[in-house]
Amino acid sequence: MRTGRVAVVGAGIGGLVAALSLAAQGLEVIVLERAATPGGKMRQIALGDARIDAGPTVFTMRWVFEEIFAEAGARLDEHLTLQPAAVLARHAWDGGGRLDLYADIDRSAEAIGAFAGPAAAQGYRAFCDRARRIWSTLEQPFIRAPRPSMLSLITAAWPAGLAELWGVSPFATLWRALAEHFADARLRQLFGRYSTYCGSSPFLAPATLMLIAHVEQQGVWLVKGGMYRVAEALAGLAAARGAQIRYGAEVAEILVGGGRVAGLRLADGERLAVDAAILNADLAALAAGLFGELPARAVTLRGERSLSAVTWAMLAEAEGFPLARHTVFFSGAYADEFDRVFAQQRLPAHPTVYACAQDRDDAGGGHAGGPERLLLLVNAPPSGDRRAFTPAEIKECERASFGLMRRCGLTLRPMATALTTPAEFERLFPATGGALYGRALHGWQASFQRPGARTALPGLYLCGGSVHPGAGVPMAALSGRQAAASLRADLGSTGPSRRAAMRGGTSTG
Repeated sequence: MRTGRVAVVGAGIGGLVAALSLAAQGLEVIVLERAATPGGKMRQIALGDARIDAGPTVFTMRWVFEEIFAEAGARLDEHLTLQPAAVLARHAWDGGGRLDLYADIDRSAEAIGAFAGPAAAQGYRAFCDRARRIWSTLEQPFIRAPRPSMLSLITAAWPAGLAELWGVSPFATLWRALAEHFADARLRQLFGRYSTYCGSSPFLAPATLMLIAHVEQQGVWLVKGGMYRVAEALAGLAAARGAQIRYGAEVAEILVGGGRVAGLRLADGERLAVDAAILNADLAALAAGLFGELPARAVTLRGERSLSAVTWAMLAEAEGFPLARHTVFFSGAYADEFDRVFAQQRLPAHPTVYACAQDRDDAGGGHAGGPERLLLLVNAPPSGDRRAFTPAEIKECERASFGLMRRCGLTLRPMATALTTPAEFERLFPATGGALYGRALHGWQASFQRPGARTALPGLYLCGGSVHPGAGVPMAALSGRQAAASLRADLGSTGPSRRAAMRGGTSTG
C-alpha cells in the first residue's frame, strides 16, 4: 500500500454500495462520477417542478439492502420508507383481456383461473413451484458466489443436488419452458417478459430466468419519494461513513505502474494516486479502451448487447384504462418484436409498452386527478453508436405504442415530454450502443461469461449490471458488495500486517 486510497469510478448503485462497504471498514475511499448526481442508470428527469424516475422503477430483494445497510452500521428503514405492493403489475392485451398479478400466489392463481381457465391456474402454481426451486438451487452457489462456473455449480451440487441442478433447466429457453405450464399465449407473454428484466429475448434466454417470478413474489416495494431515493440514500450514507464523492469528475484513464493499478487521470488533466480502483461502468466501455489500453486487456467481452429502449418521461392526463403503478400493454406479435430488435436492429412495429404511473399506488389509487408523472418504455435495439433513428422512425414507434394503449382503453394527453432513444443512452453510457443491461443472456453459457469482480490487472475490480451476478438494482448492489469484499481480501493478503496488541507482549507493526 502506497497511498492507502481506493477509488470507485462511477456512482451507480454498484459503485455506491462498494464505496459504502469500503468506507464503513475504515478505508480511504474517493468516488469519481462524471455526472452531476449519483445513481447512474437510476436517474431522474425534471419536467418543470416534477421529478420523474427515468431508470429502474421496481424495488425487489429488500434483504440485499438490509444486509448492506446493516454491515455499514445502519438500518434500511432509517433511510428509506418502503411500502409493500399487493399488486405486482397490471397487464392488458389489445386482443382483449386484463389481468392483475399479485404478491399472493393464491390470489394470482384465482385471477389467472378467471382469465384463462382452471388449467392455467394449475399451470401457474406449478410454474411458481418451479421458479422457487430454481431460486433455491442457484441462490448460494451462483447468485451469491463471487465467480461461478458450470463446474463450480456441479461441484457444489455433487452428488445429492445434481437432480435439483438439472431441474433449473439451463439448456431450455424460457419461452419453451413456459409452454410446459401455459397453453394461453398471453400468459407466456406475461411471464416471458421477465427475460427483458435482463435485457434479453424470451425466445433465446434460458429457462433459469423463471426465478425472477419467485423474486417478485417475495416482495415488490414502492419507495416513498421515488426510486431515485435509493441512490440518494446510498450516497448519503457512504459520505457519512467517510467516502469522498466528487461529481463532474470524469476519469479518462486508469494508470498502470509496476504491473498494477497506480492511479487515475481525469479528463481535466488531474492525476490521483490510488492503490486500487473499482470500476462501476459497463464492461463494454472498459473493453473499448475508454479507460486506457492496458486496462482494456484485463477483460474479455463476450456475447451480444442487451436491449436498449425508447422512453417517454411525461406529465400527462390519463383517461379510460385504470392504470396501476406498474402496467404492461401487450400486442399480439411478440416473436416479431424481438426479431426486429435483435435480428433486424429495428424498432418494433408491434411493441410491448411498460407504463409506470408514479403518482399512483400499487393498485392504481392515490392519484387525485389532473396531470400525473408517467414513464413509458418500449424495447429497442442497442445501436445508438452506429446510427440514430430518424424522426420518422421515432414517430412511427410512438404511433404504434400509443395506438396499442388506446386499443386497450388508455388515452393520454401529454403536457410535457422528455424522449430518450438508444442514441441518447449511448451518450449517457458510452460504448454500449445504448444497451441498458450489459450483455444479453442468450444461451446457457451467457450467465457464465460475465466476469466477476477481479480482473487480470491487479488492483482493478469491476461492479455493475454488466458483471456477475447481472443486471437489475439488487444484482448491481450485490456486485458492488462482492467487489468491495474481493478488494479487501486482496489488500489483506498483500499489505503489511495490521498493528496488534498481544497479551503479555508488545504492540508490533
